[in-house]
Amino acid sequence: MMAPALQVVLFDLDDTLFAHRRAVADGILQHMHSTGGVFAQAEPAAAITLWNSLEERHYHSYLAGRLDFQGQRRARARDFAAAHGVELAEADAGAWFDAYFLHYQESWTLHDDALPCLDALAATGIRLGLITNGDLAFQRRKLQATGLDSRFEHVVASGELGVAKPDPAIFRHTCALFGVEPAAAAYVGDRLRTDAIGAARAGLTGVWLNRYAAASVRAVADSIESATAELGAAAPGAADGAQQALDSEQAAEANEAEQVGVIRIEGLAELPFALGLAR
Repeated sequence: MMAPALQVVLFDLDDTLFAHRRAVADGILQHMHSTGGVFAQAEPAAAITLWNSLEERHYHSYLAGRLDFQGQRRARARDFAAAHGVELAEADAGAWFDAYFLHYQESWTLHDDALPCLDALAATGIRLGLITNGDLAFQRRKLQATGLDSRFEHVVASGELGVAKPDPAIFRHTCALFGVEPAAAAYVGDRLRTDAIGAARAGLTGVWLNRYAAASVRAVADSIESATAELGAAAPGAADGAQQALDSEQAAEANEAEQVGVIRIEGLAELPFALGLAR
């Protein structure tokens, strides 16, 4: 039996259409500058790296149900301040994050290829939707601020559904809203396992948008070099083990992606061609 023709393309929001990383970096640097004191004296690149890592850690705690949405924000503020020798009480942590958020919000933009891609897909008659791991009201604010709110038939957020990517249920639920089988839909996102592999495991065509392919390779190489030096000094042989574990994990992920037929692109301009929709 032939697979059904592609009818629906679904998107992730943050760092796929919406330039989240860029807004986060701009936001935290502006906030540190305006706050002053030890924050204004911090090294910018290190501060961005720390803030990103805290977002990753505590946002996943929110997705797992260990923190509520506001709680993960306060936790990020407390840990960031503590790393700079500043202790924040619960209420102060909330106010600190709110001040950061104003700067973050001022930097909200889409990636340059987002709207042209959506236009190109819509011109083919493809229906469009969005699946995001997050709070629905908050994510809708981004859609409204960037003009995306009228672009999608359905917007599904894990915070409302109670199920987060890569759980197959969130992908299948969204396909059901469109009235199509998963095989008639594709999902595009910037996270290989959470987005592309997760969608493919649910029966959709999974597309991994790796915007930072070259940068990622350099970052991994730098990380391995740094870790090797530190571990080698502390415990001979440990560094080799750490690198082997990382290599093994990445190889397993790449192998899984290949097995489930994940499509890889480095920009949204490639998407219509990758899906066989370009005219």
